[in-house]
Amino acid sequence: MRIQFTLISMFFLACFNLSAQESIIEDVNYAQLERFIELAKEHYPRKKMFEAAEEKAKAGVPAAKVSYLDILNASYFYRPEGKSAIDVVNPYIINGFQFGATLNVGNFLQKPHEVKQAKADYKLAQYESKEYDILLSNEVKKRYYDYILQQRKLKIKTQAEQDANSLMEDLRFKFEKAEITHDVYSEARAALTTAETDKVEAEADFLKSRDALEDIIGMKLTEIN
Repeated sequence: MRIQFTLISMFFLACFNLSAQESIIEDVNYAQLERFIELAKEHYPRKKMFEAAEEKAKAGVPAAKVSYLDILNASYFYRPEGKSAIDVVNPYIINGFQFGATLNVGNFLQKPHEVKQAKADYKLAQYESKEYDILLSNEVKKRYYDYILQQRKLKIKTQAEQDANSLMEDLRFKFEKAEITHDVYSEARAALTTAETDKVEAEADFLKSRDALEDIIGMKLTEIN
C-alpha cells in the first residue's frame, strides 16, 4: 500500500507540474512587458549614463567647429596722432589704429581632424546607447520571465501545500479509525512538511524575482497603472 501511495503521489505531482509548464506562456503579457522596457529606459541609472555620454559627444561636434576661431590671433595698436613717426620706444611709422592677425598653421591643419574625431565620438556614443538599449531590453525580459515563472511556481506550491494539508486531514481521520497503517500516515506527514517547505522557498524566490524586476524598471509593480 505504501508503494502504491508513493507512486500515485509522484504521478499526481508530475502531471501537475507538466500542466503548469505547458501553460506558462499564457501568463506573459507582452503589452505589460513593453511598458516595463520603456520604464527601464526612463529610470535605470546606467541608461541615463549612456544618454549623458551621447549628449556630451553631440555637444562636442559644434564645439570642435567653433574652435576654428582659436587658430586666429587678432591684435591692434593705437598711436596718437601728432607723434613723431620715428620713436625709439614705439618704432611705428604710422599714427592712429593699427591692426594685425596671425594664423597658427599647425592648429589650422589639425582642426579638420578634431572635427572629424568629434563626429566619430558622437556616432560611437549613439551606437553604444543603441547597443545598451538592446541589452537593457533583454535584461528586462529576462527578469520579467523569471518573475512570471516564480509567480507560477508559487501558485503550484501553494496548491500543492493545500492539497497535502487536505490529504493529511483525511488520512488523520482514517488513521484514528485504524483504516490506514502508521507508515502511510507518517508518509503523509512527511509529504505535508515537504510541501510547506517548498511553498516557503517559492515565496522567497517570488519576492526576489519581483524585487529584481522592480529594481530595473525603477518602480513598484503596485505603482504601475
